Formats: sequence, C-alpha cells, structure tokens
Amino acid sequence: MTQSRTHTCGELRLANAGETVTLVGWMENIREVGNNFAFLVLRDFYGTTQVVIENEEMMNIVKPLNKESTISVTGIVRERTSKNPKLPTGDIEIAPTEITVLGRCRYNELPFEINHSREADESQRLKYRYLDLRNPEVKANIILRCNVVSALRTAMTEHGFLEITTPILTASSPEGARDYLVPARKHPGKFYALPQAPQQFKQLLMTAGFDRYFQIAPCFRDEDARGDRSPGEFYQMDMEMAFASQEDVFAVIEDVLPPIFAKYGTYNIASSAPFARIPYRQAMEEFGSDKPDLRIDLRVKDVTDILQNCGFGPFENNIVKAVPVSNCKLARKAVDKLCADVEVQAGQKPYWFKVDESGAIAGGIAKFINADEKTVEAVKSALSLEPNTLVFLSAGKREEAQKTAGVMRRMLGAACEGHMDKERYEFCWIVDFPMYEIGEESGELEFCHNPFSMPSGGMETLLKAERGEIDPLDILADQYDLVCNGVELSSGAVRNHDPEIMVKAFEMVRLGEDNVKAKFPAMYNAFCYGAPPHAGIAPGVDRMVMLLSGEESIREVIAFPMNKSAQDVMMDAPSKVTEAQLKELHIAVTEEE
Repeated sequence: MTQSRTHTCGELRLANAGETVTLVGWMENIREVGNNFAFLVLRDFYGTTQVVIENEEMMNIVKPLNKESTISVTGIVRERTSKNPKLPTGDIEIAPTEITVLGRCRYNELPFEINHSREADESQRLKYRYLDLRNPEVKANIILRCNVVSALRTAMTEHGFLEITTPILTASSPEGARDYLVPARKHPGKFYALPQAPQQFKQLLMTAGFDRYFQIAPCFRDEDARGDRSPGEFYQMDMEMAFASQEDVFAVIEDVLPPIFAKYGTYNIASSAPFARIPYRQAMEEFGSDKPDLRIDLRVKDVTDILQNCGFGPFENNIVKAVPVSNCKLARKAVDKLCADVEVQAGQKPYWFKVDESGAIAGGIAKFINADEKTVEAVKSALSLEPNTLVFLSAGKREEAQKTAGVMRRMLGAACEGHMDKERYEFCWIVDFPMYEIGEESGELEFCHNPFSMPSGGMETLLKAERGEIDPLDILADQYDLVCNGVELSSGAVRNHDPEIMVKAFEMVRLGEDNVKAKFPAMYNAFCYGAPPHAGIAPGVDRMVMLLSGEESIREVIAFPMNKSAQDVMMDAPSKVTEAQLKELHIAVTEEE
C-alpha cells in the first residue's frame, strides 16, 4: 500500500489552521490525561507535530500501540491553547478524524529512549543504529555530512575538476597500513586488495591526460580505531592536478574549504587565504606537534642549555622543553591533575614551577632552579617570565621531549583562561617534511612518509646524498599536511613523476629498479611514456564533518560505523562463512594454536 501525506511533521504553522491534512510518522510519545483524552507526538524526518485524541474511537486505535509504531493521521489543523515556542509547530495541533496503523512496533521496551540515545552505551547504540538515527541530534550529523559532501562536489566542479571513480578491487600496494584482502575465485591463491587510497589510480589519470581529477573516495585500511579515525573504511575528498605545483594545490584548498567551514561549522569563523605555513621541524620545536592547534597562543621553548645541568636528575643529558603560561591561576590540585593527564597521554612525566605574585620562583622543581642565581635570571630572561606565570617542563630524547611539550601545550591552552580562542577554525599547512628517517625496527634508512613524493631538489639532491655531500636525513620532500584546530585533515605532495628520480629515491632505502617495477608496475611503466608534473591532496571527509559538528568521536558523523574493534555489531560482521564458500575460494581456515 502506498501512503500519501499532504504535509510533513515540521511544516504546519498557524496559517494552516482550518485545513484538513494527512501526516505520517513515528508515534514518539503519548500522554493520557483522562478518559478518551490524550496528547500524541508524531515525528517524521522533518520534525514533530502534536495530535490531540478526544474521542473513544481514536483512543481505541492508539492506546494498544507501542511507542515508535508508524501511523498515518488525517485531521484538522487548529490553534493550540497552550503553545510551545520551542517547537516550529508549537502554535498548532491536529484534531484527528482518521488514524491508520502503518507499521506496528512489537516491543514494549526500547533499547533506549530515542531522544536520549546519545546517553546510552555505545555498543547498544551501534547494535540498534537504525533506532539511534531516529534521534534528531544524531540524524542532524548525517544531514550535515550530506550537505558538506554536496558543497565539496559543487566547489570542486566549479574549479574545473572532473569526478572520476576509481576501482575498489585492485592490487595490494605497500602504502603504510594493512590491506583488506579479497580472494579471487577465478585465480586460486591470488587476492585483490581494497584500496588504502586511490593514490596510484589518480596519478595514472594524470598520466592519461586528465587535467583535474577529484572523487569522494572510499578508502580501506585495516588499522586500529581512534577518536578521529574509524577502523575499516573512511572517505576522503581525493584530488589531483596535472602540470601543477604545491602552490596550485594550496590555492584550490584555500578557496574551497573556508566558505564551507564558515557556513556549516559550529563556529562561523574560518581562516582565510593564505593559511599559515610552518616547516615540519619548526612545528615540532615551537608546538611539540606536527598538527598544532593555532587557536592556542602558547609556544614551546627550548631551555636545555639553561636547565640540563641544574642538578635535577631527569634533566641531565636530556633535551628540556618549557611551556610558559602567563596570568595562570590554576590551583595546586588542578596542576597536579594536569600533570597526571599529560603523563597518561604522552607517556612521559611533566614537571613544573611557577612565578608567584612577588616574582619569585616557587613550587614544583623550584629548589633546583633557585640553587643558582644565574639559572634563575637565565630562565626568567629566556621565557620572559612575569608574576603569576606557570611553567610546565618536559625532558627526554628530543622527540620524547617535543611530544610531551605538545601535549602540555594543548592541555594548558584548554585549561587556562585567555589562551585559546575556541570558537573558530584555524587552518595551517605543515611543509618541508623529511624524506627519510631511521626505522625503529630496522635501524636503517626508510621513507618517512609517502614514497611517491618528489624529493626537494629532485635528482641533484639525491646524488649529493649518494656522494656523501649531505646527510640523507636532511633531504626534504615536497610534501605537506593540512591541519585544522589540531586535527590533521590530510596529507598531500608534489608527486615523483620521473622514473629515474623514483628509482634513485628507492635506491636510498636499498630497493633497486627491479623492486620499483615489481611493486608499482603500472605507475612505473606509465611514467616511462611521458608523465606531467602533478600534485594533489585528499582531505578526510569524516574528520572534516567531525570538526564541523563539534563532535569528539568520528563515529558520530558516520551513518553505520564500526566499533573500536572493527566490528559491525548491527550486521554481525565480520562473521564466519560456510565450508562451501571457502572451498570455492580455495581457502582453508586453520585454528590458532
């Protein structure tokens, strides 16, 4: 049966009084206030409308129904005697002449109250996600996501980009995360892989002569969940430009994103072009992070030369970083809690002292600093210390000290009044990433990030490193990250489009031309037919919407997310399959010992 409606539950106003209308939706609530008299709230996608039951016939229809049953109500619109100014439809109500049950809810008890589903246990919310999504607050995030994706598509099309879809079944590629593998039935023992990103395909499109490509691309990575990362799959606005430089990519992103953030965001202020550009090493020194939140005005200072030999054991033979916070009046209890929280997140213990109202250094490790008047003066001068300043310190190997200082800076910015302008979106570019690093496990030179990036200076730089004229660790990549409010939205790069430079770059990490051909056969061969210089980036759609909505978990902006263990508890996935299916795919499952 097809059920028609004349209006939605969010549409009717006082001007509709006297009209006969038909509404459909879910019976959100019913409140009986006497014999054959009740107030019923009807909800659909668009809003809610009050229906007043005033006779035995209508009451006999709705009284046996459980909440969340779907019904059709035909009746007359009239002005409410007790209006609700909080509702768009709060001036009117419906006096029904006909009620039809469309879909009966067969459960007396719901897993959670629909309008309070966000207060329920997350596992219950994910198991009954179709009920969770009935909550207008939850639904609003999905609507926001739709609007943002639509705005991105419109903006990219207006900038001359073509939306081209790339394959989902492809070859396994070493791109930094674990692949999801798909057995190939017609090719026993061989597997497809779900793409971690359309990286190679979009570069091949540039080689094929397409000038500007974009795609709202699904990506698949078998990695652990975080607050800003969903396990399994995620979406990104993938883009690539031929005959383009880093500046061309920056110009497009700086034109496309700020208006969307200003229009759809929780805050209506977003950075305008040009975004701040911060070299990677500077970001680590000044902010303790390669994804700094520029809304916080605090900076990390290096005080190694001053405090390394002050007599405090943890500082000896270590790098020492400081984060001074002026006009900070945190109580001792709050300082201790902050120290504990920093240690949990950073894995390193922080230290502190303060400059009291008289200008004296007190509290925390003050006695080690006060032991030498020269140290006191040097610290005050280096950190420009004034009365009522709190100073947090970290120590360790350079990366450890930087990381701990970065966590301190972020937490202090949020905890100390006047040091964080929260209600805005502040973008920046992190540039000049190292091309190589020493691998923690191998102890040898490895690619630091994306092996497809062009080394700054091209072949000449690689040859200098090969001849020993420069340290390979000093080679920079034409690579960049887009950061907003301390969240990394995307990585991008000017691509290495020259086969000779590509081979030389891989030789630096002990892989020869044969390895390059074997790992990236299509790309290597395509580049041998004349490839244009090209560059691109791929901002994450899920993270973007998470920022815009003000949510702290990425699962709140995904219609059907997996849980932290990469399980879909609603669909019971992953699940076992039959022996017949395994046999057809030439696969045997063995039990773990």
